[in-house]
Amino acid sequence: MKKIVLSLLSLYILLPLSADQIEIRSPDNNLAVTLSLMNGDLCYNVTYKDKTILEDSPLGIITNVSDFSRKLQFVDENRQVIHKTYHEPKIKKSTVEYRANEVTATYETTRKEKISLIFRVSNNDIAFKYALSQNGETARCSIEKELTGFNFPSFATTFLTPQATPMSGWMRTKPSYEEEYVPDEPIGTPSRYGLGYTLPGLFHVGDHGWALISETGVGSLYCGAKLSEGTKEGLYTIDFPEEGENNGIGSVSPAISLPGETPWRTISVGDNLKPIVETTVAFDVVDPLYEPSKTYQFGRSTWSWLLWQDGSINYEDQKTFIDHSAQLGYELVLIDNWWDTRIGREKIEELAQYAASKGVGISLWYNSNGFWSDAPQGPKNRMNTSVARKKEMAWLQSIGVKGIKVDFFGGDKQETMKLYEDILSDANDYGLAVIFHGCTLPRGWERMYPNFAGSEAVLASENLIFTQHANDQEAYNATLHPFIRNSVAAMDFGPVLLNKRHNRNNDGGTTRKTTETFQLATAVLFQSPIQNFGITPNNLREYPSFVIDFMKEIPSLWDETLFIDGYPGKYVILARRSGERWYVAAINAEKEIKKVNVRLPMFTAKKVNIYSDNTERSPELKQMNIKKEGEITLQIQPEGGVIITNCEDCRN
Repeated sequence: MKKIVLSLLSLYILLPLSADQIEIRSPDNNLAVTLSLMNGDLCYNVTYKDKTILEDSPLGIITNVSDFSRKLQFVDENRQVIHKTYHEPKIKKSTVEYRANEVTATYETTRKEKISLIFRVSNNDIAFKYALSQNGETARCSIEKELTGFNFPSFATTFLTPQATPMSGWMRTKPSYEEEYVPDEPIGTPSRYGLGYTLPGLFHVGDHGWALISETGVGSLYCGAKLSEGTKEGLYTIDFPEEGENNGIGSVSPAISLPGETPWRTISVGDNLKPIVETTVAFDVVDPLYEPSKTYQFGRSTWSWLLWQDGSINYEDQKTFIDHSAQLGYELVLIDNWWDTRIGREKIEELAQYAASKGVGISLWYNSNGFWSDAPQGPKNRMNTSVARKKEMAWLQSIGVKGIKVDFFGGDKQETMKLYEDILSDANDYGLAVIFHGCTLPRGWERMYPNFAGSEAVLASENLIFTQHANDQEAYNATLHPFIRNSVAAMDFGPVLLNKRHNRNNDGGTTRKTTETFQLATAVLFQSPIQNFGITPNNLREYPSFVIDFMKEIPSLWDETLFIDGYPGKYVILARRSGERWYVAAINAEKEIKKVNVRLPMFTAKKVNIYSDNTERSPELKQMNIKKEGEITLQIQPEGGVIITNCEDCRN
């Protein structure tokens, strides 16, 4: 009888309501999407456990050759069950089993031009895209407008960051996804610059649940999108880049061949924040675009520039940091901007040889720029054209360079997305891993590009050196990223700054407000397959051995990620596993001590190491036996942290 009931339930999930209304449910039946055709207009809504997440929201696109936004008629639908398992070591969970129900619903205009909507619904995620057919001889089109919207109930609140004005900021380098978030803002609040919001965007739908809006599968064949200004009624729509991006070069409207598809729009949904933090939808619905030319090795890195700044870009200081990485047992060292003129190519070759003798690989910084900003740092004009890029990469490969960090991109137009993909594809031909900086949000790139190793696209650690405000807000910002930015893509933040003062001699500049344990915790909380840590040689002398040993042992690749507790902008407790070892990291952005009762089944009836802050806010390490129930009360100091790990060198 049980099997019959389950079969009937599966049949129900896959049945349409009518030709004008199609429902698709998640495998566990909790998440439901209803696709409707109302007087020729397409819309959809979303419920989770029968509570509204999205009210009727518009769908459709307008191209330069056809209007697929009105007077549509239903043609047919096709349904299938998606079940796949894939391995991707660069994301928050190394092995993923993905199950979803898919519907492809096809509609046509009055001129019999066809468009299909493809929806995939898994237990906590929705992904959907448009597919356009070729109609007659026309084999190309540009997308003039996408009507796709997300119509939240008016009582929802938002956690969004504004889209910056093109060609603004330092040396006209924006937008670079480095604006601040505003928490729990009323729906429809105007953005700071009046240009909408960058993806991803987090929405709290009262007691109905949470939703994270993003996109994935964006490569050279489309532009990157953003969210429009919201209405007071709760509607946000997909917007294309601004005309002024990329110094005005390139169209804001993406162009595709026919037949062709748009990228996936994604919605992660839950009645709590666990599905938001743990989502893998950005990678579930995309596939690798090419084979890796080699087995890429990711890992930990030091870099002088963060705290020692431009003055450190010289031969001797870089040799010091190679030794620093070797002493920590790290795989890499990053040599930042100006190396072409301040060190020179011959000396870089010597540094590469010296690093190899120490078991360390080097990565080199590049300016992406051809014509889209005034950023002066070199090397310039090496990554923006195919001929120069391949010549440069051949040299990099010949001297054993492991990767590149490419900075200062011009926006989200298709023109720029093509440059990202071209750099990645060419770099793979020469066995180079790639990090992007001053750049856009990665959209499924860890899975799409085997040599992609992360992007900044966040108000990252360099701002802690630039302004005291960034230090004053560090704890608050850090408690946002696991829920929003880092939830959908690797984040090259550059964490763990142990200097109390942010300059070379630890005696001037801006002042760190967070504790050392907080800083250690960010090595766990912030996920990126290559971690460029801010730890400097003096730190190895200034702190207890257990602090440095923790940084020596911390991995950069994770097999599992679990959300334990938290609220964006207030506190977060996250668990990650590497092999058999678990790391539970907690930080507190509030001004009072945070006491949280948590259950940690991975530590049930085991002895653990607990890193925390003492009453003087200095780091301390204790060992403790966890109860059989796996329960423990964490006491997290204001702007402080707690870390719990397996106690591998002690007896239970």
